[in-house]
Amino acid sequence: METDYINLIFEGFIDIYNNPRNAIMWLIAGFLMYFGIAKKKEPLLLVPISFGVLLANLPLGELVKPSSGEGEPMGFLLFFQENGLHTDLLPLLVFLGLGALTDFTPVISNPKTLLLGAAAQAGVFIALIGALLIGLSSNLFDFGILEASAIGIIGGADGPTTIFIASRMKEIGMNDIVGATAVAAYSYMALVPLIQPPIIKFFTTQKERQIVMPPAKNEVSKRAKILFPIICTIVISILVPKASPLVGILMFGNLLRECGVVERLSNTAQNELMNIVVIILGLAVGSTMPGEVFLQFETIAIFILGLVAFISATIAGILLAKLMNLVSKEKINPMIGAAGVSAVPMAARVVQEMAQKEKPGNMLLMHAMGPNIAGVIGTATVAGVLLSLAPGIVG
Repeated sequence: METDYINLIFEGFIDIYNNPRNAIMWLIAGFLMYFGIAKKKEPLLLVPISFGVLLANLPLGELVKPSSGEGEPMGFLLFFQENGLHTDLLPLLVFLGLGALTDFTPVISNPKTLLLGAAAQAGVFIALIGALLIGLSSNLFDFGILEASAIGIIGGADGPTTIFIASRMKEIGMNDIVGATAVAAYSYMALVPLIQPPIIKFFTTQKERQIVMPPAKNEVSKRAKILFPIICTIVISILVPKASPLVGILMFGNLLRECGVVERLSNTAQNELMNIVVIILGLAVGSTMPGEVFLQFETIAIFILGLVAFISATIAGILLAKLMNLVSKEKINPMIGAAGVSAVPMAARVVQEMAQKEKPGNMLLMHAMGPNIAGVIGTATVAGVLLSLAPGIVG
């Protein structure tokens, strides 16, 4: 009897002793928290994600335990996992807010920037192929087409899309790498200002970086701004039906912004709703990372492949911009090709900062926003393609 009481008193310490990997996850949570708070890198996401990691690895896992069936409810964070991540609710609500926050004018006024966003998707397929090759050549890494698809999407540096496709793939048999892929995607979003500048400098000349692009000549009408999300939703949903949840909700958010008659709804999607969803999404993603799941060889490979995907996407966008200059009278500053990844608006800001350093007064922000927005649409579309093809290959 006394032994039982002692076990109850020290059960937290006993659990830590039996599961030392959970304590290691506290250090990882602390690193992510430091990165978000002290370095101010994607704090709106890294702070809740890091605390979710901490909560998921506390002794006995009270916040992520399943329902006992004896009147005791499931853990608070497990509820958000099952009803927010597994149902696609949270990633799609983030896309709603993103659409409401984003001005699509740069894409509408200069449609050729869609090509730069499309080029950046090369990184997705490079990482996908890399993951498949690693899975085939080594017994240490259990990467099939489902895992490779989820890893490849990291190249778009789009957290919600990564969570969306990883959760879908998990439902049809993928190993549990949702947390690892999500953290990798958000980490590279936060590291855009560190990763992209040296790549841009290596693949462009100083003369190219100093190219001045005049403001767009075409003024976009309100009618065009309203029609764009509607037409885009229809066209992409016909071509890639599996992409319709992401693209459709993104475009609905943008329609709320542009139609001018539902300002209250637009403001709610941009602010209150977005803030609430980001809190819950961050905690839910972090809670998918208990030590026994996250501390695997696969996690290291996921982060490396994600970095390769992101670098490849940046390079592909730059190279296509340089190629377009060979056949176009109006020169494009190839730096805007690097903004073809989905990290909105971080990638566009990096391009603007570099343009100012190379040639003060050179305003490239709105030009860079074109491929940046196109990258969001492109990554969502590619996710739909992978969701259509991968299950058939497995089957």
